[in-house]
Amino acid sequence: MEKLKQLVCARIDEQAQEVITLVKSIESEAELGYKEQKTAAKIASFFAKQGLPYQTGLALTGVKASIGAGDVNVAILGELDAVLCADSPKADPNTGAAHACGHAVQLGALLAVATAFNEGIMQELAGKITFMAVPAEEYVEIAYRNALREQGKIKYLGGKQELIRLGEFDDVDMAMMIHSEKNQPANSVSIGKSSNGFIGKTIQYIGETSHAAESPDLGVNALNAAMLGLMGIHAMRETFRDADAIRVHPIITKGGDLVNSVPADVRLETYVRAKTMQAIDATHEKVDRALQAGAMAVGAKVVIKTTPGYLPLISNLKMNKLFVENAKVAASDMQVFERDHFAASLDMGDVSHLMPVIHPFTGGVTGELHSKDFCVVDYYKACIVPAKTLAMTVIDLLANKAITAKEVLKDFKPVFTKEEYIKKLDSYFSCKE
Repeated sequence: MEKLKQLVCARIDEQAQEVITLVKSIESEAELGYKEQKTAAKIASFFAKQGLPYQTGLALTGVKASIGAGDVNVAILGELDAVLCADSPKADPNTGAAHACGHAVQLGALLAVATAFNEGIMQELAGKITFMAVPAEEYVEIAYRNALREQGKIKYLGGKQELIRLGEFDDVDMAMMIHSEKNQPANSVSIGKSSNGFIGKTIQYIGETSHAAESPDLGVNALNAAMLGLMGIHAMRETFRDADAIRVHPIITKGGDLVNSVPADVRLETYVRAKTMQAIDATHEKVDRALQAGAMAVGAKVVIKTTPGYLPLISNLKMNKLFVENAKVAASDMQVFERDHFAASLDMGDVSHLMPVIHPFTGGVTGELHSKDFCVVDYYKACIVPAKTLAMTVIDLLANKAITAKEVLKDFKPVFTKEEYIKKLDSYFSCKE
């Protein structure tokens, strides 16, 4: 095993500069979810150069390649999409898309791992490795994605959700990926047990327009209804239990049409996040009551559309431990931070309800996630060191007749079957008028 680990790390180092160059190219042409055509083409081209057979166009833009054979299939994932961050120095001037969440370096780690395993190394392992570049992790542009749903092009707004539905995880037994940590330029690993999940809501308040100065009494102010609804949410915050890690953070996406007309069309978006699905289910009903009360107070109408967001992450503790041990080998100055819970949400949580999963956070960057200050300051630490760690963890899992992977799978109890998971997600689609 140690010999194999040395070989894969050496191969990753040999390809490191090429991988880093490609990561910088991906950063320079950031694309939003379900639109990642250029990024997907770059990934496919890289797989082709490595001699890996691959599929494209999965959930519109996803790319998938595999190597090896055997009873156990370990997937390494990276995300194709960027986030909206128009004030980032690397933002696309036309779309505002920027890799201010580290997805480009995720892809770098994925590609670097793909360079590490050839047929000779795979003959020493009892399993298969699948490399998946997945679309649409950032839950943004809700109207655009709902339009895709109406056109029958997708069913779910998140990329991994859609890939699960399409069967692209049916042949996968366990999955791993990394994510950049905020404000952590050093070699580091932040390892945690769980993260928040969430559901999404879009809200439209409908009033009656009239002249805002001449005859406001003849109108019904939808903006006032929205403000009262938001204040109702704030009034409920004292009922949110600290242990549930609840976050509700609405935005106004349309506040009216003209300043001298009473607003008759006002729109909001919000997530309802929490540590468990039970807490999400209880809280989003409270949020709906507050939003409805705002409409009732001024005589407006309200339409609340709820869509499934992401399930909470459940990390596999044994795989976490393997990852940390290998991270310390990948860099002698590795810092390890134990974190019980992450407040953010990610669609790897959905995968974790079906199979063993890890999603550690790694260093090499500065600045807050999703902000203009986010910056990769050391591409080797951000891409290559995590790639070595992932590759060595794969060897731990698949060497010696995949005994470790089989132990992980034996101990794992899925929360849902695939069919139960689909049913759960579908239960969140609703429209209250």
